[in-house]
Amino acid sequence: MKKQDRMMLFIPAYNCEKQIVRVLAQLDEQVCEYFEEILVVNNRSTDNTEGAVLKYLAENPNDKIILVRNDENYGLGGSQKMAFGYAVDHGYDYVCMLHGDDQGNIHDFLPMLKKGIYQRHDCVLGARFMRGSKLEGYSLFRTFGNVVYDFIFAFVTRQRIFDLGSGLNLYSTKMLKNKFYQKFPDNLMFNYVMILASHYYQHDIIFYPVSWREDDQVSNVKMASQAVKVLNMAFAYLANKEVILDEYRDTPREAYTCKVVGEDKELL
Repeated sequence: MKKQDRMMLFIPAYNCEKQIVRVLAQLDEQVCEYFEEILVVNNRSTDNTEGAVLKYLAENPNDKIILVRNDENYGLGGSQKMAFGYAVDHGYDYVCMLHGDDQGNIHDFLPMLKKGIYQRHDCVLGARFMRGSKLEGYSLFRTFGNVVYDFIFAFVTRQRIFDLGSGLNLYSTKMLKNKFYQKFPDNLMFNYVMILASHYYQHDIIFYPVSWREDDQVSNVKMASQAVKVLNMAFAYLANKEVILDEYRDTPREAYTCKVVGEDKELL
């Protein structure tokens, strides 16, 4: 990695008190070498996610980790917008996202980081359904459904798509500075629109194989209703690419803000 590359790791966390500690345990010396700062974002969890993080930090001090709490429940998409803005405002060159539910493993990206592959692209998207990826505990039905939708989006965008939204991605802040994503959904649909937007704005994206597992995680995806919405979204874009400029949010906001836990300090 070039010395001038400044990277931060963003970990969105919502109701994952059992899993978040395992995610934090992934952040060994080998991982922390690449990240100047690790931002754990509690999206107003209703369980003890925040307490679990605080307990872990008390027992395993790490001055790179900052725990913040969103001022509102912004959804996964809203949390990503908040973290993207934070990375840009704090002068980072890259922001990496790792979901806090312990389905992905940040170590899968280490070979890619070591080789500097990310430096040649606008973003690197973790892919669960390409050669070299590993799935554990993921049903054949869900795998088949994801692959079908990957093919649909590939047809719409005329480029190879291997995953519409895993929980391990890396973005160059150069592509994020104009906040083209601000009107995108604040919910789990955010990453699907990002795929279409990358085609519209001609971002240079690549997919990178990752491992993925499901054991004690609780899914927030309403599969049937989301599948219909994603399909409608893809074909609406196929019919008129300018729809990517529309307002997709149920509740438009001027800003996505958070505070450091335990301090009355606004970060954004």
